[in-house]
Amino acid sequence: MIRSSLLAAIAVGALLPSLAAAQTMPAMSGHDHSNMHSSAKPEPASPAPARTAEDHSTMGHGAMDHGAMDQSNMNHGAMSHDMMAPDGYVTGSGTSRLPGNEGMHGLHFNAGDWALMAHGFAWGAYTDQGGPRGDSSGFVTSMAMLTATRPLGDGARLSLRSMLSLEPLLGRRGYPNLFATGETADGITPLIDRQHPHDLFMELAARIDVDAGPGSVFLYAAPVGEPAIGPSAFMMRASARYQSLSPITHHWFDSTHISYGVVTAGYAAPRFQIEASAFRGREPDQFRWDFEAPRLDSWSVRASWSPSPAWAMQVSHGFLKSPEQLEADLNERRTTASLHYGRGGLAATLAFSAKNKGPGRTLTAWLAEANWDISRHHSIFGRLENVANDELFPDHSHPLHDQRFRVTKAEGGYAYRLQLTDVVNLALGGSVAGYAYPAALVDDYGNAPISYTLFAKLSLGQ
Repeated sequence: MIRSSLLAAIAVGALLPSLAAAQTMPAMSGHDHSNMHSSAKPEPASPAPARTAEDHSTMGHGAMDHGAMDQSNMNHGAMSHDMMAPDGYVTGSGTSRLPGNEGMHGLHFNAGDWALMAHGFAWGAYTDQGGPRGDSSGFVTSMAMLTATRPLGDGARLSLRSMLSLEPLLGRRGYPNLFATGETADGITPLIDRQHPHDLFMELAARIDVDAGPGSVFLYAAPVGEPAIGPSAFMMRASARYQSLSPITHHWFDSTHISYGVVTAGYAAPRFQIEASAFRGREPDQFRWDFEAPRLDSWSVRASWSPSPAWAMQVSHGFLKSPEQLEADLNERRTTASLHYGRGGLAATLAFSAKNKGPGRTLTAWLAEANWDISRHHSIFGRLENVANDELFPDHSHPLHDQRFRVTKAEGGYAYRLQLTDVVNLALGGSVAGYAYPAALVDDYGNAPISYTLFAKLSLGQ
């Protein structure tokens, strides 16, 4: 485990400086890349008030109109900047929306007609998960992303997106995370009280937007990507900026963020978006380095509303065909709703999900998380989750097998932020978590276990 973590740290550490080196590239020329990461229709170039700059973590890449921005203070060769999106939203993972105040973070540069943005991070963490079923481990998680956008003429734009992770180096069992469930280590053994590693390929996608009325019609297609269901994935939310462990509700809200085969069509306007997806319902298997065969056997619909740059909301519903490898005969219907807020250094998310896995198996989950950048160097954060889970005892001989238990996890922490270069940042911090659950679980999980995590996060553009 330690050896894999060191390899991941070295690999991602090599990646970030190479991306940062792009700041030596020539400055952007006068090409038109308005809305270069957005589905919203560009505004006419005209004088406009200067946009506010706020320091949030999520790499937004939506709704950008260069013609309507004050560019006097921009370094186009190396833009690791925090700008409010003029249309009131930014795009999170897949085609999801986040508040415009969360900004557009990353390294921006130009190559001919292409406008590119690079973003990435690597976590080095040590966690000690409490109680008899807890474990302790050092681990490294990572993500690197490159987006390229260009105009096609006649009001059309093409965007190409890639997202990769070196988390397969963690090994098949991932890292300890008490009460987390989902996916398998080897195709036979379910992962309980652990978070699975993400695949090498997290997203490879193309999107075309064509202006129509006040917004645009768009088509998103991905051999691996994210369909239109649920909120933006946790690693892209500013409210989860320094949460080094995944939510224990991950498989209720954003387990579909790596789906092998996605086609999404929709209409995006500055304040609302409607969309529908066809995608593969099965979650990724235990072979994290490979590329699985795309398939379109499931569907989802989502409506999003962005009334102002401080708010983004969504409701969604979908049918997932055989999502669990170990329950191949069970399908799932999932309904989610989420509310996101971002303003003045504060980012928050409130979300609800209900997944129906058949008669008598509707499991609900709540999530509330927030990050507050108190000052240039100091941040505090927290997450509260409540979930009904019936997968904690996979052994059929266990007396609690298939029984549903409602578990609450509360976690809070602090991060100290350092800007190492113009585009590379380091955060050092830690968090403490406690749990509440029924008395029937005390024999297995102990009485009031406490978990803690220490971390260092190296990031590009945040």
